[in-house]
Amino acid sequence: MTDDVGTQVGDRLVGRVLDGRYRVGARVAKGGMATVYEALDMRLDRLVALKVMHLGLGDDAEFGRRFVAEARAAARLSHPNVVAVFDQGDDNGTLFLAMEYVPGRTLRDVIRQQAPLSPARALALLAPVLSALSAAHDAGIVHRDIKPENVLISNDGTVKVADFGLARAVTTTGNTATQGLLMGTVSYLAPELVTDGSADARSDVYSAGILLYELLTGSKPHTGDTPIQVAYAHVHADVPPPSQLCPGIPPYVDALVQRATARDRDLRPADARVFSRQVHRVRSALEEGLPDDPELTGDLTVPIQQMRQDSGYDDGYSRDNGYFGPPRNDTIVVPFEPPQQPQPETRLNQRPPQRPQPQQRRKGRGLIALIAVLALAIGVGSAAWYYGVHRYTSTPELLMLTATQANAKAAEVGLTTTLSNQDFSEDVPRGQVMGTDPAPGARIRKEGEIGLTVSKGPERYRVPQLAGLDQEAAKRALGSIKLVTGQITENYNETVPAGRVVTFTPKFDTVVKPGAAVNLWVSLGKRPIDVPNTVGKPVKEATRTLKRAGFVVARTDQTDEKIPEGQVISQTPSNGTLFAKDKVQLVVSKGPAEREVPNVRSKGLAEAQKILTEAGFQVKVEQAPYHLGLNLVAGQNPGAGKKAKPGSTVIVTIV
Repeated sequence: MTDDVGTQVGDRLVGRVLDGRYRVGARVAKGGMATVYEALDMRLDRLVALKVMHLGLGDDAEFGRRFVAEARAAARLSHPNVVAVFDQGDDNGTLFLAMEYVPGRTLRDVIRQQAPLSPARALALLAPVLSALSAAHDAGIVHRDIKPENVLISNDGTVKVADFGLARAVTTTGNTATQGLLMGTVSYLAPELVTDGSADARSDVYSAGILLYELLTGSKPHTGDTPIQVAYAHVHADVPPPSQLCPGIPPYVDALVQRATARDRDLRPADARVFSRQVHRVRSALEEGLPDDPELTGDLTVPIQQMRQDSGYDDGYSRDNGYFGPPRNDTIVVPFEPPQQPQPETRLNQRPPQRPQPQQRRKGRGLIALIAVLALAIGVGSAAWYYGVHRYTSTPELLMLTATQANAKAAEVGLTTTLSNQDFSEDVPRGQVMGTDPAPGARIRKEGEIGLTVSKGPERYRVPQLAGLDQEAAKRALGSIKLVTGQITENYNETVPAGRVVTFTPKFDTVVKPGAAVNLWVSLGKRPIDVPNTVGKPVKEATRTLKRAGFVVARTDQTDEKIPEGQVISQTPSNGTLFAKDKVQLVVSKGPAEREVPNVRSKGLAEAQKILTEAGFQVKVEQAPYHLGLNLVAGQNPGAGKKAKPGSTVIVTIV
């Protein structure tokens, strides 16, 4: 993705509503296969990031099917370091994903502004990336497109990985968009993706190793004028140690990078979780201020593979070792008989006796046959000795040694070692050999190779951050690292939404054994409060009652002919339940509306009292100081035509 925060004029999607739910807002970024927009989820009234695939991708039915499948797989990932996928949809051929909106920046921005970073800082940024990948690999999901642009850093510093599954959805189709994807990510592609397109968890490890190299050095390990040249370099050239560009980087950091970026995937960490443990060891060494740690460096160094050609059946003979060559002229022992002295008179004419000659020939042939059989037996015995004894030796005892020590001990008897496996052990300390292939004492060919199984130490896991996750997501997070869900306690909580984890024990980052139970406290949401009915009560009493229950009181006043002033006419709501700090509306009586006071001046007292009483007023009679006994109204207060409330008193003065 590249930043694209300029003008939005002409963008066909800005302002549209996709799938009847998402109102598309400003464009945030644009990449090789999609554009990202801010959008409002009108159904849930929340801001989301809407990733819209470019036109043309939605026309491929196979891509659409894979896109949906991969999006669903990615949506099952619930992890604090994974950008959550909320929804996927197809609006008349426009494929889109609704994802968590993460305001902030990308790791590319950090590299551009701050690289090269110190090893400690680089590994601190890589650790949450590996945590996200570990959760994905545990779920059987391979990202395939790890790069700085897909690592987001929120404003509060949280690192999140985006676009799980999308690379697979694109690259498994024949769409030409794949070319754009390769163009954009070739700097981080594992060699096997270049050669045959296959990928597994170790491919993500390779990309993460390249990411670490770039954080440490500020540059990519392989460059070229074309993407093909860069891809060729991934296949045929090793990633150099970062210290070549930035001297002072410890050897064990170099070894960590080169182990993760080994061209042979079998030499890399098996998945992100194994790589993460290696990173943890390196970070511990950095925290201790170690300029070098030979044992750690040795454990991380890619083992040198013994190069040999196995030609099939090897009989152990050669043309110049005495067994083959010119025709054999072995010495043969024959019986010796002294020659008889001939008689003088017959010496010249006498022939040797004829009869013994056949017997001598028969004896010679028998001896030759016997010698041949003996020679054959000696040859077979020699060959058996060579193949059965001479070419082999015994596997030395290497258990409980470090890999470096084991290699040195094997070398003493002409053997080599290779790291063939790592496994957990409660008995064998981490980094020591817990098994060999062949087993100790077993026969092994001279100059052969011993496969080492090295202990990873006791199998332990760190309790993940579960606060804020919904209950099912928390269970999945625990299950992915061999932990189990313990007791679940549900309580009301005024701040955490219903169904989400409030707290848990053991606490975050606690190291526990596999199978350990983690207890969850899950929110039931806000506690419902019964609403008391205060209609007809004085407003002060009603307000006090509602506030004590936890509600906010709003008030309006109006006149009422029947309800006395200051009493509650109505309440909304007047029953049911609400939550703390919810509003209750009161309507309070101002009493009857004011009326015009009738004119009773010059009228007799009895008539004046009748008129005022019928008008709804009380009458008070006062005599004028010069009272004459006429009982005529000389004055009134309030005066005629004035406004006064019904029930109020009108004073009349009589003479």
